Amino acid sequence: MPRKEKNALLRRLPAVDEVLRWPEIGGLFGVYSRGVIVEAVRKVLAEVRDALLQGETQDLGREALVRRVDDACRPRLRRVINATGVVLHTNLGRAVLSEGAQRAVIGAAGGYSNLEFDLTTGKRGERYSLVTELLCRLTGAEAALVVNNNAAAVLLALSTLAPGREVIVSRGQLVEIGGSFRIPDVMRQSGAMLVEVGTTNKTHLQDYAGAINEQTALLLHVHMSNYRIIGFTHEVQVAELAALGREHGLPLMSDLGSGSLINLGRFGLPHEPTVQETVAAGADVVTFSGDKLLGGPQAGIILGQRDYIDRMKKNPLTRAVRIDKLTLAALEATLREYLDPEGALKRIPTLRMLIRPLGEIRATADRVAADLTGALGAEARVWVEEGVSQVGGGALPTAAPATVLVCVKFAGVGESDLLRRLQQADPPVVARAERGAVVMDLRTVDEAEVPLLIRAFEDVVLEALHACIKRHREG
Repeated sequence: MPRKEKNALLRRLPAVDEVLRWPEIGGLFGVYSRGVIVEAVRKVLAEVRDALLQGETQDLGREALVRRVDDACRPRLRRVINATGVVLHTNLGRAVLSEGAQRAVIGAAGGYSNLEFDLTTGKRGERYSLVTELLCRLTGAEAALVVNNNAAAVLLALSTLAPGREVIVSRGQLVEIGGSFRIPDVMRQSGAMLVEVGTTNKTHLQDYAGAINEQTALLLHVHMSNYRIIGFTHEVQVAELAALGREHGLPLMSDLGSGSLINLGRFGLPHEPTVQETVAAGADVVTFSGDKLLGGPQAGIILGQRDYIDRMKKNPLTRAVRIDKLTLAALEATLREYLDPEGALKRIPTLRMLIRPLGEIRATADRVAADLTGALGAEARVWVEEGVSQVGGGALPTAAPATVLVCVKFAGVGESDLLRRLQQADPPVVARAERGAVVMDLRTVDEAEVPLLIRAFEDVVLEALHACIKRHREG
């Protein structure tokens, strides 16, 4: 860009005060504070100025600047439409809360609560008591404790039960979960000493028995939530390890990872050991996540024998990893849904999406495809095809539920560009780019989100058309 032209464009940039007086900006004052709006205007003008100085072309039109200010005002954490088909999408917040859990969070957030106040005695209470009774009733466990995630649950349990002593675990169960978070690293941080037994694909009961000595504090069983070893394999079951532990006076801890309270195998999904099955099999301590197959908020749930749980409650680390009132409110509401298991399958979004009938998904996909064809015009090619969804979140890694995909190609706009524009829509739409098309799996799109999805495509395609026309004219 010639220097003279660059300087002319820089002079066209409005001042902050001028932008704040625009009527279009005035509407934002009813939504955001003045400080947020002023900061957004300064940020946008600074970005445009820097881009011009670098010789980049910028749209200095009033409409474009207002749109950028509006975007800059929005909270960084936003609700998105998940059209990926990954039910427990870690990057998109994993489990969607039920309506009951959402109401509970709003109720707890909007006023004071009896978080640590016993309404019966009028004295200080224990926050965990708000959900421990439910957890014990639903699982058959003797006692329960809740922390902020399952990694914290494992860390707390090990640092309480095995500091400075040995913990025996199968080599094939030394898993790594998201973010390069590894079981051996957690054990090292807890102060426990890892003792690996068996091989990657085969571990036998005698491998555990042969490693037990006076330094052994715990037997650990880790459920392989995010991968499977198939073929020539053998894994010792929880009941066998529990019996071995009792024989030697050692507790057995089972890290279930995703943790399910309902057997989803009857819906065609791979069998996942339920929490109830693991407790009944004799595990002395069981840990699992609240925001995976349970379908609740992020939390780490610890169940087990009362003396072990009581020792964990006294560990100073417990305060560092405890959960807040909003998480407790959502968790209690989610657990209450399980008092009616068949109702939970309908009311908890994670479960509802996982068992959603293929015919229902196909009907939604056909309707969306028809609406998109009508809305986008002749420049778009929209079609429906079969595909598979994913559970995600490190749960049921071999599950591939059949689904129906809606695919969109738009003339003159590449799939990566179209996908990027959809991610910047309001609300943002997160889908997949495959084989030259944007691909959407409607399993994870709520019926109420369908009109928003259509509108996002309309807005994005219209914007892309305008950009194409502008480039054509400038060319």
